[in-house]
Amino acid sequence: MSNTHPEVLARAGLTHIIEPNDQTGAALVQVSGAVEAYRLIREHAGPAPAHEQQQVAELLDAHGASRASLRLDAGLERWRPRGALADPETDLKLMATLGGGIIHPGDENWPQGFDALGLAAPLALWYRGTGNRSILRDPAGLAAIVGSRDATEYGRTITAELVHGLRARGICIVSGGAYGIDAQAHQAALAEDPPTKALPGEPPWPATIAVMAGGLNRFYPVGNDDLLKAVHRQGLLIAEVAPGATPTRWRFLQRNRLIAALCAATIVAEARWRSGALSTARHAAEIGREVGAIPGSVFSANSAGCHRLIREGAATLITDAAEALELLKLPEPASVAPQGQQAAQGENEKEDQRDYDGLPIQDLLLLDALPVRSPRTADQLAVLAGLGMGSILGGLSRLAARGLAERTGIGWIRRFPNGREPQRGAPNAH
Repeated sequence: MSNTHPEVLARAGLTHIIEPNDQTGAALVQVSGAVEAYRLIREHAGPAPAHEQQQVAELLDAHGASRASLRLDAGLERWRPRGALADPETDLKLMATLGGGIIHPGDENWPQGFDALGLAAPLALWYRGTGNRSILRDPAGLAAIVGSRDATEYGRTITAELVHGLRARGICIVSGGAYGIDAQAHQAALAEDPPTKALPGEPPWPATIAVMAGGLNRFYPVGNDDLLKAVHRQGLLIAEVAPGATPTRWRFLQRNRLIAALCAATIVAEARWRSGALSTARHAAEIGREVGAIPGSVFSANSAGCHRLIREGAATLITDAAEALELLKLPEPASVAPQGQQAAQGENEKEDQRDYDGLPIQDLLLLDALPVRSPRTADQLAVLAGLGMGSILGGLSRLAARGLAERTGIGWIRRFPNGREPQRGAPNAH
């Protein structure tokens, strides 16, 4: 590893030292460069050099983050203990044996979506897996599906249907590798047809990407070990922390900003009132990404967070794959909706059809004036409908042609070619 580029070595070391979304660290790297920042943390003793101190303070001020705790001196104090333990050469060697490595901002596969994060962007990105890493460059090919860890059967079912529709259009599914909705999103993506190769000789496009909160030297949570191994075989796992890093509560929360920034859209399938999935949605909204939320029962605590997002106007209501594709600005092909869903949609459309659909206003007024039992003359209909005789006679002819009116004896009555429409809310209405 002695031939490793100094920039790569420095950023690998910094991911061991600096916590995710530590804006003081990001400011130092931006001001001094990764190599000098790594050297400063590891070798400099005492107060921070005045020049770096001032430039970091000015950059933090420009981003509205000028609290005393974000000063460079405070940062150096908390980084130095870790700096003495950092061993980026060993970390890089370990990840190479696991089929992975590191991506940094100078790499051709660095996600363009991270530009929207500013100082909150990661210093580097560790990866492992067989999927083509070039998928990371452009958010347009990525969609996040996140939600509750204690997912319901409803949540798992709608997640699988959304994934099916998105994968049919070649969209890679991104989630957090956790239990519940995350696991269902990954599983559903892996269950689709194997990903195709990007170009001859290149690795295949990943079916799914798991964004992890801890180091990639082990799979976490343990209960998803088999699933994450499958993601490794058919997709990618990525993290901003070095191998060996523990997935803490802070790192889980910060991981959500990466999911949001990577993807063109984030869809919340199920979420409780204070679910971590809501933080992913809010990160997405803050950086101008599309956000969708799937409604559920008003009695389900697992959908309370989704309803909250929709009610606050923070998310677009999503009920099927077609609407998810609209969120991604992709038109839906006819075959995207699952067969059962297409049948249900067809039934709903049939149920919503009325025999008077498409009638002009005058004919609707005339139709409302027609009796069901006792016939009325054209003169009587003119009074009831408030129409002239010409409109009455022409309208009766048009309604009769559609089977909506019939002349009987001395007058006209209403007919129902498709049967009487049941009253809404009546006991036998379906």
